[in-house]
Amino acid sequence: MKLIRFGKSGLEKPGVLLGEKRKDCSNYFEDWNRDFFLNDGLNKLQQLLENIGDTLPDVPENERWAACISRPGMILCIGLNYADHAAESVMTLPTEPVLFMKAANTINGPFDAVKIPKNSRKTDWEVELGLVLGKDASCLENEEAAEDCIAGYCVVHDVSEREFQLEKSGQWVKGKSCPGFSPVGPFLLTKDEMRDILNLKMQLSVNGKTRQKGNTKTMVFSPNHLVWYVSQFMQLEAGDLISTGTPPGVGLGMTPPVYLKKGDVVELSVEGLGRQMQQFI
Repeated sequence: MKLIRFGKSGLEKPGVLLGEKRKDCSNYFEDWNRDFFLNDGLNKLQQLLENIGDTLPDVPENERWAACISRPGMILCIGLNYADHAAESVMTLPTEPVLFMKAANTINGPFDAVKIPKNSRKTDWEVELGLVLGKDASCLENEEAAEDCIAGYCVVHDVSEREFQLEKSGQWVKGKSCPGFSPVGPFLLTKDEMRDILNLKMQLSVNGKTRQKGNTKTMVFSPNHLVWYVSQFMQLEAGDLISTGTPPGVGLGMTPPVYLKKGDVVELSVEGLGRQMQQFI
C-alpha cells in the first residue's frame, strides 16, 4: 500500500495512491497517526481497499500533496550512516549509530516551498531514506523484532543549515530544526511491498545538476539495526519517523562548499518511493 495525505496545511486528510490515482480515505480514518498504527490500522486499511478501493473518492488533481504521515511524536536522525558520505565529510566511520533529533514541527509536504532561514548562509541538501514505526519499541531483543516494528518507508529531505549545525556550540539539532526542514513523502510504502531495502538508488539534483547519487547498500547500519539500537536507549512510538542518513554529494562536501540560495529548485528521489521537488525561497 502507498499511504498519502492531502489538503491545505493544517487541514490534511488521509488517502492512498492506487496506480496513478489518489484516493480519499477520510470517511474511514482520521489520519495516518499514532492511533492509526497502534489500532491495527494497516490491516483495516488493507481490508477496506480490497473491498471498495476502486470506489473511494478521487482526490482532485490540484490538491496539495502533504507529508505522508501526520506530525510524528519524534523525528530521529542518523548521522554519518553512509561510508562514502563519512569519507567526504572527513569524519571517522562510526562504530555505533550517531543519533540526533529534528523538531517534529519541521515536517513538510514533498512539493512545498522551503524558506531559507533568516541569517542563513549555509543551507544544504540531504536525500534520505525514512522509516516509520508501526508499533511502540523499547529494549527490543533483536533485529527481527525491530523489523516487525517498521510500518513502511518514504523519502525524506533532511534540509540542514551547516553554520547553525557545526559552527555554533552544542548539538546538531539547531541546524536541523528550522521551519519546513523535513519534507516527507510523497507516499509511505508499506513494508510488505518493499523489494530490497538495502539496494535502493538515491538521487538529488539542484537546478537540474546532479549533486547526490548513492545507494542504500553503502549504509553502515541497516534500518532494522537502527530500530533495535535506538530502542535500547529510548522508547520509539508508533508513527515516529527515523531518517536514516545520506549518501555523498552534499554541498558541505564540495570544493569549495556550495549552498542553497533563493530560487534554487531541488529534486530528489529514492528508488521505489517516489520523488520530491522543492523551491527554496
